[in-house]
Amino acid sequence: MNGEAGADRRRFLGIISGVGALTSAFLAGVPALRAFLSPLRVARRGQEWVRLGEADQFEFGVPTKVDFVQTVQDAWIETRALRDVWVYTDDGETFTVYNGRCTHLACGYRFDEARGVFQCPCHNGLYDLKTGAVLGGPPPRPLDKLETRIERGILYVAYQSFRAGVPEKAAV
Repeated sequence: MNGEAGADRRRFLGIISGVGALTSAFLAGVPALRAFLSPLRVARRGQEWVRLGEADQFEFGVPTKVDFVQTVQDAWIETRALRDVWVYTDDGETFTVYNGRCTHLACGYRFDEARGVFQCPCHNGLYDLKTGAVLGGPPPRPLDKLETRIERGILYVAYQSFRAGVPEKAAV
């Protein structure tokens, strides 16, 4: 009997050890798998449409800076980032929305009312109000335009960040 009891005990301990090893592998593997697959999930989500406000509230011929908070997910870490865009319309029906970062070094820029241009204070980059074209300074490309849509009188923008300092428009 003693031999049989010892064999049963060894079998039981072997099963418990196997279950423990599988549980440990599962607990360590799930977060690793989620981190590995998270870029696919982000890519599947597509563009993030941000509500900028009622379309009829934007003044004609005057650019308006709009700030908003965006939730940024990196694997399982979630943070919030303050973003900004510039909205311009001549007629209240068609809107041009620029990313709020200079294409040279991603500095925030402002609208110079006296000259009617966007100006980056870091290196005196100048941009055309209506087209975003570079008028002066070191910026390598025009301001980054963003896709817009109007639904039920509300202006939305597909916000994206782009690489700074390169001549081609490339999403970050």
